[in-house]
Amino acid sequence: MTDPLVQVQDLKKYYFDQDSIVDRLLRREPDSVKAVDGVSFEVEQGETLGLVGESGCGKSTTGETLLGLREATAGRVFFDGTDIFKQDDLTEFRRNTGIVFQDPFSSLDPRMTVHEIVREPMIVHDVGTKAERRDRVLELLEQVGLSSGHIDRYPHEFSGGQRQRIGIARALALEPKFIVLDEPVSALDVSVQAQILNLLADLQEELDLTYLLIAHDLSVVKHISDTVAVMYLGQIVEQGPADDVFAEPEHPYTQALLESVPRARTEEAHRKMNPIEGDVPSPRNPPSGCSFRTRCPAVIPPEDIEIEQETYRELMTLRERLLKAQFDINGLIDDSTDAHPDTRTVVEAFFSQPPSETTRELVREAIDQHLSGDEDSAVETLREPFESVCEVDDPELLEDDHLVACHRHR
Repeated sequence: MTDPLVQVQDLKKYYFDQDSIVDRLLRREPDSVKAVDGVSFEVEQGETLGLVGESGCGKSTTGETLLGLREATAGRVFFDGTDIFKQDDLTEFRRNTGIVFQDPFSSLDPRMTVHEIVREPMIVHDVGTKAERRDRVLELLEQVGLSSGHIDRYPHEFSGGQRQRIGIARALALEPKFIVLDEPVSALDVSVQAQILNLLADLQEELDLTYLLIAHDLSVVKHISDTVAVMYLGQIVEQGPADDVFAEPEHPYTQALLESVPRARTEEAHRKMNPIEGDVPSPRNPPSGCSFRTRCPAVIPPEDIEIEQETYRELMTLRERLLKAQFDINGLIDDSTDAHPDTRTVVEAFFSQPPSETTRELVREAIDQHLSGDEDSAVETLREPFESVCEVDDPELLEDDHLVACHRHR
């Protein structure tokens, strides 16, 4: 059995604040922003790995870092058996790899003709004579569905789909083995997206190409991918064969992503959409434990507590607000002018469904402590009995039907 063409091992890309010379002289500790935090995957020759997730989860940074366009903080990338980060000269690696960018409008130089744009990689790598390069450009334009009459035109003379075809031709100029497709159709009209995806699939079969397809649209990933890796806040939370992940998603985040996708089937015309609540947390200050816990609809409560998931989520929100000193009594009770309003009224106003009497008593005690100015005790009163394993431990990717990083699968 041959090794995968691309192997990524524990790849990390951190950005640092307070890391200037002045900061060092003042002995300020640098703050890290973990854009990519320990990502590992493999891509077999001739196959496509779909890397999916919401905007801001680190997908594009992963693709750019493994290509060496950004300097990795840690980790290893093997291409065709060679450790890329240990190479002093990446010329050969760059000849065998390519990238198609998300925006076909800004990724092409408006001052260059199509001929110059597609020819440029050949000039950089000193491939072919002038005549051979022109012949190669004409060949590539035909491969991507353009004509020889387009060769001396400028990007502004083309539609978005045609510009993306030019970008694909440029990526193919040096006959690469591996191409990163960074949201290749997200900026295009829906009517054009299928054409570009079909083109990419045809080129892959014809040229035996290997793809890393970065996307947030799961329908795009399903159309072309052999395997899927779901990414959240710099980490992969689920990974496996595309058919398995789409048929039986195991991680709550993957399930929520799939649930939020519109469907055109008649029998689901009245299906209620359940989009993921909240925004992706900042990688500058990620949640403790499982990074998805602040939005997860299936957080694990303590074993000795019987509590509805909705109530438990509201309880966790209350703890977060107390911890960050963002709990506003007046925001709950409009006519409250008393510095110590009735905590029973506050509890009833905060929870959508009345919690159990035991929970109510603890919440009242915490709110009383908050109103008395004892913020630490208020947080501790709710932390000790209600703390979840999802808050304490960062789950690892564990083998199930496929890889899943969720405490519910331990």
